[in-house]
Amino acid sequence: MVDYENLLDRVYSSLPEKKSSSERFEIPQADIFVEGNKTMIKNFDEICSRLRREPREVAKYLFKELATPGQVQGGRLVLQRKLYYKSVNEKIVSYIESCVLCKECKKPDTHTEAYDRNVKLLVCEACGARSPIRI
Repeated sequence: MVDYENLLDRVYSSLPEKKSSSERFEIPQADIFVEGNKTMIKNFDEICSRLRREPREVAKYLFKELATPGQVQGGRLVLQRKLYYKSVNEKIVSYIESCVLCKECKKPDTHTEAYDRNVKLLVCEACGARSPIRI
């Protein structure tokens, strides 16, 4: 008679390996095109909705970090300078790390609350942590 442990080993060895990622949050990539000396992020509204942030808040951060003026037109962001794909996406990642992901549990389930003039609180809906962020 075959014992239970051997049967379990046989079943587990015949199962396929798990191929999907355990991450439910993927960092959105900007869809960028350059027109003259302007850089446009076509999917800016989609990025903001996936991050659950206001477009003007994300735009303000990008204007400051990329050192360029710009404006939100419709669902896209227009930057008044020629920029590379890599540099824009690096700034989006830095925004996510500093203003979206929880400092304690590293989950994206956060929202911001007004605290002071230039300071907001990042409130985690998963663990309840609160941390100040400067925007």
